[in-house]
Amino acid sequence: MGATYVEAVLRGPSGREARVRFLVDSGATYSLVPFEVWKDLELVPSRTVTTVLADGTTVERDVSECEFITEHGRGHSPVFLGEVGDHALFGVVTLEVLGLVLNPFTRSLHPMRMLLA
Repeated sequence: MGATYVEAVLRGPSGREARVRFLVDSGATYSLVPFEVWKDLELVPSRTVTTVLADGTTVERDVSECEFITEHGRGHSPVFLGEVGDHALFGVVTLEVLGLVLNPFTRSLHPMRMLLA
């Protein structure tokens, strides 16, 4: 099965920006911003959450928020603040904030069908 990537410009609260290539991970709740990137953007942890890694390991991670700017739109999303060696992941909360869904058969992103009911 192939992988899906998305390019995004991240903007922190100070206005600093960074271009990042994310692996779209439909199993990840929040997106993960690599250590070097969030430090450069001057993101500040707002809380710590307990999360489960793909191998079942439970870890605590700091969470912040930043703006995502992509070809599909822009929006603010909570993010995990990565540790040294972590890779950029694009999680389902960020997909939903941008109104996107991942088609698992074609591994492509599409506009979400929005409901107001």
